[in-house]
Amino acid sequence: MFVTRLISGVILLAIMICTICVGGPLLFFFLLAISLIGMFELYRAAGVRKDSENLLTAISYAGAAAFYALVWLGTKDYYLAGISAVMIALLFVYVFTFPKYHADQVMTAFFGIVYVAVNLSFIYQTRRLPGGEFTVWLIFICAWGCDTMAYVAGRLFGKRKMAPVLSPKKTVEGAVGGVIGAAVIGAIYAAVVRIFTHAGISMIFIYAMISAVGALVSMVGDLAASAIKRNHEIKDYGKLIPGHGGILDRFDSVIITAPIIYLLAVLTSI
Repeated sequence: MFVTRLISGVILLAIMICTICVGGPLLFFFLLAISLIGMFELYRAAGVRKDSENLLTAISYAGAAAFYALVWLGTKDYYLAGISAVMIALLFVYVFTFPKYHADQVMTAFFGIVYVAVNLSFIYQTRRLPGGEFTVWLIFICAWGCDTMAYVAGRLFGKRKMAPVLSPKKTVEGAVGGVIGAAVIGAIYAAVVRIFTHAGISMIFIYAMISAVGALVSMVGDLAASAIKRNHEIKDYGKLIPGHGGILDRFDSVIITAPIIYLLAVLTSI
């Protein structure tokens, strides 16, 4: 299992490095693809999709694709209107096929669009910011860097359970180690970036601060995805990534870290 997990992890990392470095259409369509797969996994787990696809999920996939089209066109003024239009379309399905779908299914379908597709799109949007070819990596430093450092700190120093019911293996010491570790990695990364951008010394502090905040958020994303799985009594969202599970199992922390990094990048103008 460890070898399988390691190999698939290396392959996934290579794909991410390639798509993010190239950016543009390659990154855009890659994120659209994993967004649709992630939505599929969520809908299957939550019971929106039963034995086969249905009109509710079809509208949701189309809505996610439409939102990505707005992102591609850069029409930010229409983002909220577009999301509202998708919600209205789902309500049309709900009303005119009643009682085929339960209200919980409709709400979960809409949640899936925002939770998976909209949030993952911020990786692409961050990449398009001025200096985004450097800033975008903070998303993964916060998410995966924090996860790795939290695991190490937890194994070495972990004593107090952080969320004993939801995730018994996670500890407060591990969480602190994850945040500090992500901040240190962010600072080191900033020191390297300064070589290419000739930015001021303040970049090191800003990257460290953003990484610490992002790390805190990433842990909530990880636990939220675990909570959904426990609610629906499943171990993994899928089997797409051997040894890791599905898209949501691997990108659970990235999903809510991406919009936060985008927001902090805009606010700090890095």
